Order: sequence, then structure tokens, then C-alpha cells
Amino acid sequence: MLAYRGIIDLHTHGIGKYDTLTKNPEDILKIAELHARAGTSAIVPTIYSGTIRQMCENMEAVREAIKSQESGVRSQESEKKRLSTVNCQPSTILGVHLEGPFLNPLKCGAQDKTSFIKPAISSLEKLIDGYEDIIKIITIAPELPGALSVIEKCASMGIRVNMGHSDATYKQALDGKNAGARGISHIFNAMRQFHHREPGLAGFGLLDKEIYIEVIADGIHLSPDVLRFTFKVKPHDRIILVSDSIKGAKDKKGAIYTKKGVLAGSSISLADAVRNLKNLGIPEAEALESAVKIPSKYLTT
Repeated sequence: MLAYRGIIDLHTHGIGKYDTLTKNPEDILKIAELHARAGTSAIVPTIYSGTIRQMCENMEAVREAIKSQESGVRSQESEKKRLSTVNCQPSTILGVHLEGPFLNPLKCGAQDKTSFIKPAISSLEKLIDGYEDIIKIITIAPELPGALSVIEKCASMGIRVNMGHSDATYKQALDGKNAGARGISHIFNAMRQFHHREPGLAGFGLLDKEIYIEVIADGIHLSPDVLRFTFKVKPHDRIILVSDSIKGAKDKKGAIYTKKGVLAGSSISLADAVRNLKNLGIPEAEALESAVKIPSKYLTT
């Protein structure tokens, strides 16, 4: 099977038996190992929406995992397991992506809408206090009262702001961009449906030439035809492939649902996504760029 180098996943909640809803840095290290086995070179573990205390506990686990990777220090048990299961370097943990808590309960998807809170600078400060160095991305619904001020604050600190889990209109999406948002999380999913009289956040993401969009290419979150359409109309240098993989991913062919039948995340890696797009007729070089070059560009420019 063809392998790809340099793949960066900016939106992954977990893989296998592990996810970011943990206080244990060993769980995060295991996620990095399993992603490496799937062909991913670097990851930004994505924290589920929760109470501020819970999200901070999850971020602390990621920070300790980053320190462990940087120092090369591992518990004997973890090292023994690593050597017995994978013969490659774990995916580098680059930081965290906060998918919440400033999201719209009308577009909660599989997230716990009871954890969503109104955007406020005071709440943001409590959330990020002490973790400013590892927070790379935060997803916010721009239409919520107070959201634009929070977006402006994050952007001023160098945190990339994605718009998502949102019922925003096209105009509200534009307001979010003008406040400093630079991306859109998993386009078409957990947002206002595209309509010919109100294209909403999805339409804005496709039409705006500067905004970056996350694309889940498992063939379920977006149909094959919509994937082809997206790559046809959106500038290629603004498309970021993400897995949105979650705990429970076993095969590498599709998506994972909650017990209530709600689409919760994918079970593919980004290497799988590149191959899926290639099979749809999208040039491999374009697909690979969206998994390697564009995620890196998003984080660094």
C-alpha cells in the first residue's frame, strides 16, 4: 500500500481505544502512536466541549504528552508496549484544537450541547489560562452574542479560529472572518444547511477565497459528489483534509455513529482520505497537498 509522508491531522479526537476525553497523558501518547501506524506524521488532538475544568484537565494530559515526547521520557510500561506494537516514530503532537465550548446548541452534532456556554472574554481567559502555548485552534460559532469579541481576542493571541457547530448566516460568517476567524471546521457538518436564498456558513466557506475549510473525506460526512464539487469550486490551497477520527475507530472505511444514530466522527486516517479522493478522480497531488502542505501553512502563517 502506498505510504505518504508529512501528513498533518488538525482535527482528531481519538483512535482505537483512546480519545482526548482523558486525564492520562499515556492515552494521548497512544493516540500519537496509532496515528503514526496509520501514516500520520503529526496531530493536533482535538478536545471535546465540556466544562472549563474538564477541558483544562484534557489539555493538561496533552501538555504532559507533549513534554514526554520532547524529553523522550516514557514509563517502562508504555515503552514496552510501544516497541511491541509499532516500529516507527509516533506522530508529533503539535498542540490542541478546542472544539468548544462556545458553540451553538442548535448544531451540536454528537457533542454534548449542555456543555456549551455563551462566548465571553472572562470565560475564554479561564479556559486558556496556562495553556496559551499549546492551543493552536479553537472552534467557535460566530453568530452567538459575544462571539466576535472572543474571536478577536483569540486572533490577537495567535490562536487560529475556526467557525463551526454553527447556525450562522452568510453575513454572520463574514462578520466572523472580519473579526479574525480564518477557518471552518468540517464544512457542511454541524452547520446551517446550504440554501439557494441563504447559503450560510457552508456557502461562505466555498465562496470566500481566503477562508480555509476542513474536509472529511470518508465518503459519508460528505458524499463523493460533494467532495468532487468542493475540490472543483474551492481554491485548492484553502482545503484542509481532517480525519475527525474518534475513539472506536476499527476499520478504515467509514464513519462512526452514536447509539442514537447521530454521526459522531470518522474511522479513517488522512492517508485513507487521500486514497479516497484519488479514487474519486481528484489528482493525488492536490489531495496530498491538503493533507500535508495546507495544514502546515494554516498553523504557521
